[in-house]
Amino acid sequence: MNLDRIEKTGKTVEDAIAAALMVLDATEDDVTIEVLEAGNKGGIFGIGSRPALVAVTRKADPIRTAKEFLREVTIAMGLSVTIDATLKEKYLNIDIVGENMGILIGKRGATLDALQYLTNLAVNRQSEPNFSVLLDTENYRKRRRDTLESLAQNLARKAKSMRKPVSLEPMSRYERHIIHTVLQNDRAIKTYSEGNEPYRHVVISTK
Repeated sequence: MNLDRIEKTGKTVEDAIAAALMVLDATEDDVTIEVLEAGNKGGIFGIGSRPALVAVTRKADPIRTAKEFLREVTIAMGLSVTIDATLKEKYLNIDIVGENMGILIGKRGATLDALQYLTNLAVNRQSEPNFSVLLDTENYRKRRRDTLESLAQNLARKAKSMRKPVSLEPMSRYERHIIHTVLQNDRAIKTYSEGNEPYRHVVISTK
């Protein structure tokens, strides 16, 4: 049962909390507790007694939220995967392992980028502070970065040789940033972005 908040009654506040924790399969460290009604034992023979009522809310857990979201998405895509996630400061690194991961990557990483964006939204909807989700599979991010770095260097040489600006294909902001970063120390080259999303692209030009 996937619950984040539940209200429970019991003879005492402690009983109500214990019942809620059992349903949530959580410990008191995992939740916040609000006593809605302290209840009372009533008079003789318990006449006029009222049960205690508490609201128990599971604390935001970015790793659990990300895994649950990605598990639902990958199942809907017909994929059987293992999801590994580690949290370091405000960065949530997630690696998805399975077969047919090309489906998850998509053309030039478009599907992976979209899934990363949606996972960011899911994780940060209830988290404070916000986390940056970095989603990868089959080491695609590093392989793509290596490809873009090599491409940037080759096109910079072409721009110098032709003495004409060279335009790259449309890329995501993350990939455009890689191109700009690789060439930022080349004194003979300047880079800038043109166009509107999703067709915004980098132009490499001589100074």
